[in-house]
Amino acid sequence: MSGQSAVQQVTPPTAAPAEYRIEDLAHASGATVRTIRAYQDRGLLPRPERRGRSNVYGDTHLARLHQIADLLDRGYTLASIKELLEAWDAGRGLGGVLGLVAEVNGPWTDEEAARISRADLDETFGGIPDDGAVAEAVELGILERIPDNDHEFLVPSPQELAVAAELYAAGVPLDAISGHLRELRGQVEHIAARFLDFTTEHVFARYLGHRPPTDTEAAEAADLVRRLRPLAQQTVDAELARAMRLFATRHLQQHLGASTETPAAPGPGPVALPSDTVRAVQDLVGPDNVAAFIAAATERELQARTLDALARSTRGSE
Repeated sequence: MSGQSAVQQVTPPTAAPAEYRIEDLAHASGATVRTIRAYQDRGLLPRPERRGRSNVYGDTHLARLHQIADLLDRGYTLASIKELLEAWDAGRGLGGVLGLVAEVNGPWTDEEAARISRADLDETFGGIPDDGAVAEAVELGILERIPDNDHEFLVPSPQELAVAAELYAAGVPLDAISGHLRELRGQVEHIAARFLDFTTEHVFARYLGHRPPTDTEAAEAADLVRRLRPLAQQTVDAELARAMRLFATRHLQQHLGASTETPAAPGPGPVALPSDTVRAVQDLVGPDNVAAFIAAATERELQARTLDALARSTRGSE
């Protein structure tokens, strides 16, 4: 034998590329045969290889079908998907665009979903099962049904459910709570739409003026989304606090001011102050300034309670 090694290097055979008939491709991708043909007609899917009377598809077609399905799930239209895929085929990546989509589709709150049992839900709202109220809560998205589980619900926003529970405990009927939420949701959606229009016009127009944006432009836009994401809620929180302070003070002033002129009627209505208190205020500031004095004292008390609440929450988080 020669000095050469007796062990021979064996090169493993290269796996043959996968081939599919259209029915097999439909099964592997989850699309229907009709959908695959429609994508071909629209130019979204490359034409198959023709062999005799048969059309043969490959892994490239399967991968493209998965990409289309993913983009559809992200909210893209077929027309937009065609533009994106054409850009990709021309050598421009989709990474930046998909990163921007992921940023926009990401969570817009730090709140985490929770679960609640039907028994705990009934107990929270009076202890009497109310299928109608539950169905309405599901319709509003306050609760979500869990497949194959009739005893629990998913709560996307535990904070929103807690607010409803507090209002109910304070005496607000469930139908009034749901009606208020429907009205509030419409107003908040209007605010969200205006904020998006505003930021699109002044910030994102330069990225969205042509489609699809380059990877660099998409990455810059995604970074801006991260930076601007909290601004809408911060603005709404600040403006709501300002408006509540203004209108709550004005509302209380009207009721207390009315009560200094006429006795309170039975049932809901103006809050009557003790006559000795009214006389003491009149002696202090004069009869013409009673309402203004009460309003100022009320606002001062509200501010003090707000500061106390902030101090308690700060101590609790330490």
